[in-house]
Amino acid sequence: MLKAAFMFIAPGANPQQHRSVIQTPAVELTVVGVKDYQDAVTAAKELAASGIGAIELCGGFGHEGVAKIAAAAGSGVQVGVVRFDTHPGLEGKSGDQLF
Repeated sequence: MLKAAFMFIAPGANPQQHRSVIQTPAVELTVVGVKDYQDAVTAAKELAASGIGAIELCGGFGHEGVAKIAAAAGSGVQVGVVRFDTHPGLEGKSGDQLF
């Protein structure tokens, strides 16, 4: 079974509270909300330690944010990205501009 995660960034998100797990016969998907890159790095480390093999990041993560998450998750975790140059949920900015 693939253990994967989707991480989204939103003002006021708490990774302990804004979290859900969806299970299908082939995939266990953990969805986690974070408020900034610092929370995202902490969550990525925790997800990797729990056996997550892939993390997909929402479009609010800019290039710098993606690099931080990839480094935090480690070489055993694949990191993918939904791509926006600017994100509508972050007032039309990239996370790189905000965090």
